[in-house]
Amino acid sequence: MSSSTTPTTAPASSRTRAPGTPGRSDVVIVGAGIIGLAHAFEALSNGLSVTVVDRDRQPVGASVRNFGHCCISAQDGGLLALAQRSRPGWLRAAETVGIWAEQAGTLVVARSATEAAVLEELRDERGGDAVELRTAARTAALLGRADDAAGDLVGGAFLPADLRVNPREAAPGLARWVAEQPQGRVLWGTAVTGVEPGTVHTTRGPVHGDRILICVGHDLDYLFPDIAEGHGIQRCRLTMARAAAPAGFRTSSAVLTATSMLRYDAFTSRPSAALLREEVLGHSRELLDIGANVMFTRLPDGTVLVGDSHHYDATTTPFVDERTHELLTDAVARVLGVERLRVLERWQGVYASSPRGPLLVRDLAPGVRAISVTSGIGMTLSFGLAAATFDGTLAPTA
Repeated sequence: MSSSTTPTTAPASSRTRAPGTPGRSDVVIVGAGIIGLAHAFEALSNGLSVTVVDRDRQPVGASVRNFGHCCISAQDGGLLALAQRSRPGWLRAAETVGIWAEQAGTLVVARSATEAAVLEELRDERGGDAVELRTAARTAALLGRADDAAGDLVGGAFLPADLRVNPREAAPGLARWVAEQPQGRVLWGTAVTGVEPGTVHTTRGPVHGDRILICVGHDLDYLFPDIAEGHGIQRCRLTMARAAAPAGFRTSSAVLTATSMLRYDAFTSRPSAALLREEVLGHSRELLDIGANVMFTRLPDGTVLVGDSHHYDATTTPFVDERTHELLTDAVARVLGVERLRVLERWQGVYASSPRGPLLVRDLAPGVRAISVTSGIGMTLSFGLAAATFDGTLAPTA
């Protein structure tokens, strides 16, 4: 398995293919993000021919700017079922394609009795196999705080179903694999100018397909503005960074905190969630003001992805408030029990968001469907959505 942490540049032969004589594919997918590529992988696995079209020349959007966290256990209801279905798809793709995916689970840190109560309530509903409670000492050891000098850990919980992937490699690796298949084709540097049944019109000419899937996330407003506006799609801008890991930090699990519990349905539906929000407002109002989800994940090289904040608008500005960055990195440092983090990189993440629901599935014309994850769980749901698309169980959303 590959383990580099910088975006991989594919050889020119697989990075860019001119369409030439378009022919006809069983499936044409617009968008080479993780949703589109998961659908391409599923289609090829089912013996279908696939053409993927993307205006960029490598994945550069939400699919490479995230934590690489397949956050299965924090979902609830129908999203939990989709996430659980996504898990074997990720593992199958990782084995087939040769990308890193680790069954590392998630460590949720509790630093108050209220936080611990939320975790206990989730354990009571899901069971001890799905939610394994951890002592303060064991949690501290995993964080590299064996002596827990600050004494601010109450306990924690381990969620074993969650997966870790490298966001810098997963989508690029899938795209290369698709391009290498006899029935697969990826057309980079190819912008879409229009879509009609059976044909995607592009800056390189028409691309024909029996079935067309529009998987462009927040950029749906460029192609179908009325549909995007009708669903209330906005861009969510994130402040993220990559930092050197403290010497003692050794868990491969994603690490979530109280602010994470306030953002995921599995936690917010617990009886103690309202009390938790009041508690966090009391001691960390600034974090809630920036929509913080204080969490971090470790890459295979040992560095740590940290973040993140959430800012919503139809168009995101390119500017990042330094105070936002400081709030996030200081909060992560406190969880790890260190004075500060040594930041190596910073960037803005981005994903589609909507107050009307976490998914948009819309049939636009015969054989043409738009699929956007309008919440921050595209990596989590990707292969579950693809499986449901091709077995016919993914129903259009309202």
